[in-house]
Amino acid sequence: MSVSVSFFGAARTVTGSCIAIDTGEARVLVDCGMLQGSKTLKALNYQPFPFAPSKIDAVLLTHAHIDHSGLIPKLIGAGFTGPVYATHGTRELCSALLPDAGHIQEFEVEILNRRNMRHGKPTVTPIYTKADGVAALQAFRPVGYHQWCEPAAGLRARFWNAGHILGSASIELEIASRDTGEAPLRLLFSGDVGPQEKALERPPEAPAGIDYLFCESTYGDVVRPKISAADRAARLASHIHDALNDEAPLLIPAFAVERTQELLVDLVQLMQSGDVPTAPIYIDSPLATRATEVFVRNAGDLDRTVDVARILRSPLLRFTETEDESRQIDRVGGFKIILAGSGMCDAGRIRHHLRRWLWQRKATILLTGYQAPGTLGRILMDGTDSVRIQGDEVRVRARIAWTDDYSGHADCDELAHWIAARAPIRRGLFLTHGEERAIADLARRVGSLPQADATVIRPLLDDVYDLTPAGARVRTPAPARRLAPELVGRMDWHNERSRLLLDISARLEAAPDDAARAEIVQRLRRAIAPAEAEASR
Repeated sequence: MSVSVSFFGAARTVTGSCIAIDTGEARVLVDCGMLQGSKTLKALNYQPFPFAPSKIDAVLLTHAHIDHSGLIPKLIGAGFTGPVYATHGTRELCSALLPDAGHIQEFEVEILNRRNMRHGKPTVTPIYTKADGVAALQAFRPVGYHQWCEPAAGLRARFWNAGHILGSASIELEIASRDTGEAPLRLLFSGDVGPQEKALERPPEAPAGIDYLFCESTYGDVVRPKISAADRAARLASHIHDALNDEAPLLIPAFAVERTQELLVDLVQLMQSGDVPTAPIYIDSPLATRATEVFVRNAGDLDRTVDVARILRSPLLRFTETEDESRQIDRVGGFKIILAGSGMCDAGRIRHHLRRWLWQRKATILLTGYQAPGTLGRILMDGTDSVRIQGDEVRVRARIAWTDDYSGHADCDELAHWIAARAPIRRGLFLTHGEERAIADLARRVGSLPQADATVIRPLLDDVYDLTPAGARVRTPAPARRLAPELVGRMDWHNERSRLLLDISARLEAAPDDAARAEIVQRLRRAIAPAEAEASR
């Protein structure tokens, strides 16, 4: 049996999940997600796929989040004609997420092209359009949990509830041997594994006795205090009390799928119980509005101890659809809570609200969950005096808070025990979907468990491994890499340039007089003069 796996995303970085499995007779992808983070990393989304889409037989989709599903419309546009296997919940959420991702592409490219034309730069085209996102849904083939399907010749797949978001799954893949006397090769792809105390979701599950396990490591370097649902709500109440101000809102950048609905459930229940003052809760995201409708329709698949459908229909919730309705929010007096996408502050309506409120000390921004390096959310979380939003410099005077209580990911201890429960892992454990430190810490944690019996492998972006009877073997020399390993999962020169421009502006403003400012400018000119001279040669 000759089987290889290629890592085209989420390798030493959290986003862009995309693993290709090639058996010699069939080729399938597990996920086809969009890379997020620095501009250098996101630029890979615009490049051609590093494989031939027309030769892919099927896609197995773990869940709907854009960093797992977001390039499926592009894949279809590039020649893929096979089915996309996903749970019913994932297909429903993708019916909202993929068209929205196409709309965002069109909108942001339109703004970028106006800027490019003013500067005499070439225009660009969207990765795909809203219409492409809608059309991609025709390829989906919904499957139930625990039910085998046959995505391609010699392959069987089965989906297990991963407890991450509505419809999320870990995917078990069996590859039949050409030698009838040999057992099938069993692979398990974790997808994103939810924590044990996940709001709205049931605990994750998956089979044991795996040849190769491919496991996420997003929070492989984090051990969270164990908290109950009541503890989580009480901590959210504390953030609300800290933010109370009749002249400014509490802004919550939140992912439209699952994170928003979890927050809404707790916010409504806190107000109904009197634990926090009643205030209007604005959901300023058409995508979150559509996703909330999906959650109401599928409430029976969620934690049955919470009446999700009733809570998400509360009159406290005010959903905005149009941009004009979004602008009207600021005209409503008194304290209010505004949830808007995106969760990492890199797109969507939250950027409009941040431009409006970041520079005001009376406002509060509550970041929720993981913030990728290079994103505006990560820059705010790490602390900064000013940021650039859509080309404008904005001072940061608002109170910046952060909570990880609504994370959809298991922490280090939970991941390690989830991995141990899959034992025996006979041939290898691949750690993906994490930054380097998270992967290294999780590898150490797994190695300390008495149940650990697998070789731990940490693939790089674009690595190819052959799955041999003796274990996984990386191909050498390595295939051509789209991005050097040291540029993956880190801040890039775009981030450094923005920081430099902000620092220069701050130094010029702090200078005592115009003469001092002129001297700073001259020193800068002298510093870049050698580079300019070298470039002109």
